[in-house]
Formats: sequence, structure tokens, C-alpha cells
Amino acid sequence: MKRKNLGDERCPIARSLARVGEWWSLLIIRDAFHGLSRFDEFQQSLAIAPNILSRRLATLVENGLLEKTPYSTRPLRYEYRLTPAGRGLEPVLFTLLQWGNAHFSPEGASIALAARSTGTVVEPVLFDPVHQTPVSLSTHHLVAGPAADEKMVARLARAAAEHQAESANKENTP
Repeated sequence: MKRKNLGDERCPIARSLARVGEWWSLLIIRDAFHGLSRFDEFQQSLAIAPNILSRRLATLVENGLLEKTPYSTRPLRYEYRLTPAGRGLEPVLFTLLQWGNAHFSPEGASIALAARSTGTVVEPVLFDPVHQTPVSLSTHHLVAGPAADEKMVARLARAAAEHQAESANKENTP
């Protein structure tokens, strides 16, 4: 069964998933944030089959998340470094870390995010600097952008109507 190509979808989440791909990609990106850059380092860290690692690295380079530069000519070997687009995944990884700790770590957090200056453990929050509030669907909503197609506009209108109905039900419930 052929997988659907999400890269042409109007939804930015679908387009992002098309670039990142499956879970190996985010683990490679995570390791690149930790300073790994060479094929053998990624392979050792992830215990991943070489053919899968080669494909994922090639896809991440093709999608502009990693850049590939030679570090040895005999034999020819490459380093993989995060591009600005790859570094832009940092808050996504922080959010996944927090979500995983909250929902899938019954033994407790194995990794936490801490402030460098104090060592205090913090939880990342998506923050709206204009209104000085955390971003959530209870305080914010999604609106169609200029490139939205009819399907996207309809999906967002349906979500807005559902939210409005839920709010009305809460107000009318004693």
C-alpha cells in the first residue's frame, strides 16, 4: 500500500509531517541537537539499521532539515548538521519531551528541561506575547490563512462551531 504524500496538503501540520517523516527522523534531529553529526554516531546512538539511517538522513537533507558536508575524502565521509529549519524543531522536541513525561512515564521523567542559569526544572509553554497568556484552544482559535483552501476553511469553521456549542453548554449548565 502506497503512503499518501502529505507534502502537497494545505495543512501546515501535514506538510511538516511530510518533511519530518516517521519517528526515526525526530530521533535523528534530537541526536543532532545533542551534537552528533556523523553516520556512525547516529547509528550507535539509535541502534538503527544502516539502510534505514541512510534513507532518513537523505530525506532530512532533501527536506532542508540537515545539511551534508564532507569531513573526509578518503574514504568519502559526511557530517550532518542542523539547518535553520532543523533548529526550528527545538520547541517541538521540548513539547514532545514534556508530553511524553506527563503521559507515558509512569516511573517519572528520565529527562527534564532546566534553566541554564539556575538549574530549575521548567515546563515549556507556548506563549502569546501580545496578550501575555499561554496559548491553548480555550484562549485562542485557529483561523484560515490566505492560502487556505475550501476544505481547510470548512474544517476550521466546523471546529469554531463546535467550540461555540461547547461554550454555550458550559454556560447553561448549573
